[in-house]
Amino acid sequence: MAWDFSTEPEFEEKLEWIRRFRAERVEPLDLLYPDRAYHPLDDELGPVVRTLKQQVRDEGLWAPHLGPELGGRGFGQVKLALINEILGQSSWAPVIFGTAAPDTGNAEIIARYGTDEQKERYLQPLLEGECFSCFSMTEPQAGADPTMFTTRAERDGDDWVITGRKFFSSNARTSKFVIVMAVTNPDASPYKGMSMFLVPSDTPGVRIERHLGIMGEATDEGMHALIAYDGVRVPGDALLGGEGQAFAIAQTRLGGGRVHHAMRVVGQSQKALDMMAERALSRETQGERLADKQLVRADLADSYAQLAQFRLFVLYTAWQIDRYQDYKRVRKDIAAIKFLTPKVLHDIVYRSMHLHGALGVSNEMPFSDMWNGAAVMAVVDGPTEVHKITVARDVLRGYEAAPGLWPTQHLPTRREWARKQLEDLL
Repeated sequence: MAWDFSTEPEFEEKLEWIRRFRAERVEPLDLLYPDRAYHPLDDELGPVVRTLKQQVRDEGLWAPHLGPELGGRGFGQVKLALINEILGQSSWAPVIFGTAAPDTGNAEIIARYGTDEQKERYLQPLLEGECFSCFSMTEPQAGADPTMFTTRAERDGDDWVITGRKFFSSNARTSKFVIVMAVTNPDASPYKGMSMFLVPSDTPGVRIERHLGIMGEATDEGMHALIAYDGVRVPGDALLGGEGQAFAIAQTRLGGGRVHHAMRVVGQSQKALDMMAERALSRETQGERLADKQLVRADLADSYAQLAQFRLFVLYTAWQIDRYQDYKRVRKDIAAIKFLTPKVLHDIVYRSMHLHGALGVSNEMPFSDMWNGAAVMAVVDGPTEVHKITVARDVLRGYEAAPGLWPTQHLPTRREWARKQLEDLL
């Protein structure tokens, strides 16, 4: 079977436009407004950001993960991967192109599972790029393990009442609405007893206990939150999808997102490799360039090979999704690229940062966010260990135990078998 990652010339022209636009128009936002990407627009930034978003729309590249009926292009996963590889080098680019997490995943599941009324109320503002949303799934006592979730949603007449706490709810600080995952049938399996709800952020009972950020962000200034749901009452039509479908919806949301994250990391890793090569050619010590040092060359070679292998693996995974249209069939490889993502970013960023010496660990180079990103990628959408277990379990399904005492490739046993196979000729 041939694997074909090629795209038509017209799409290649779009990719080149994205590269130029990101470098010339979007990266200035990264430098001038590095911490404003996920905040509501003010009078200073609003006109700039809306103009850039409109230019993206004019090129037909806004929210490219969505179908034409929702204003996107309906690009498959391979094309989306190639786009995200370019966007990954800028923190503002996902916002400008309508591909920012968690909004992309939230938009996808509302588009797929939402009613017409839910799409009009929640999806349309997201697609217009004028609001942010929050995904509220993990819990302080459970992390990402759904079997330990305790947040409940109970029927009360025609309404649902949600009670519990959620931790690290993404984009809670600026979101207009929250997608909450709650137990609706405690007697059922955790994978069939939970449901998702669309909840406006200003609903009575939605209480943010505190905001939190990642390493390097000031206390109480992060974009995530510990949220208490104190008897939050929502109408019956707040249910997203069918009752008990939360786990299936979450997996739909996360599958494609892991490919997008991986290719953005490819872009970031390429940027780190570019900086490493430039530094090696520019810096001299002990009478020769760093590029002439054998250990530096070894780091460059390792980084190039590691990145090339990972990039092809991610593209192959994206190709499988496009071909089979079945995330379950590709689950093993999706999990594999997920646990490789932080490793690749960590290794290449560290080598590049280290080669820059003291300058590399200073705030005059962009390594700190990239370095933090490696740690973050190891826990978002499920920790590395969970995905390794998934891969190992699926690999083992294709094998069976040896039928006897010795392994099937035991040489004395194989030689005896070979003699019997040829005894009529010997």
